[in-house]
Amino acid sequence: MSALAMYAFVMSITPGPNNLMLTTSGLAFGLTRTWPHILGIPCGVAIQLAAVGAGLGAIFALEPRIQIGLKLVGTLYLLWLAFKLWRAAAPSDAPMAKPIGFLQAAAFQLVNPKAWLIAVTAVAAFVGPGEGYVVRIVLVGAVFTLVGLPCMAVWAAFGAGLRQWLSSPGKLLVVNRTMAALPAITAGQFWL
Repeated sequence: MSALAMYAFVMSITPGPNNLMLTTSGLAFGLTRTWPHILGIPCGVAIQLAAVGAGLGAIFALEPRIQIGLKLVGTLYLLWLAFKLWRAAAPSDAPMAKPIGFLQAAAFQLVNPKAWLIAVTAVAAFVGPGEGYVVRIVLVGAVFTLVGLPCMAVWAAFGAGLRQWLSSPGKLLVVNRTMAALPAITAGQFWL
């Protein structure tokens, strides 16, 4: 159980599409409005774990074009996000903008290559075949949720903290451009 918790911690706290999006949301909307996004991620991950546990991982191995399609969609989404961040104005200048919601965050996991890698690896490493298989899948999902939520909240809080620190348009522009570069770089890493 401790190895699973450590794996969940490392995978949840390290940079990736979810954490970059949470930092951006914290910056743009504050921590309170980012909570639906934070809570949607473990829901999507749980769906992935169940799908991989039900055999989707084997389908990926047999038909790698599915994974390529997921990478392509994930890449396009991250590049769209990077474009939006590059052009972002000050948070107060965008009253019509809305943070990513619970269902959007859950659905994003379906095209998030890092999340698929985590799900396939977690099932392979921590869910052995045999009696109690479904219970072990649920346990892995619960551990990822319990460990992951505080990790994700840290990234969103970091963004919210930046929001308070960024009072000048020049500083905000630098942060927006940096935050725009990160998802674009992450999208490129999907293909390495």
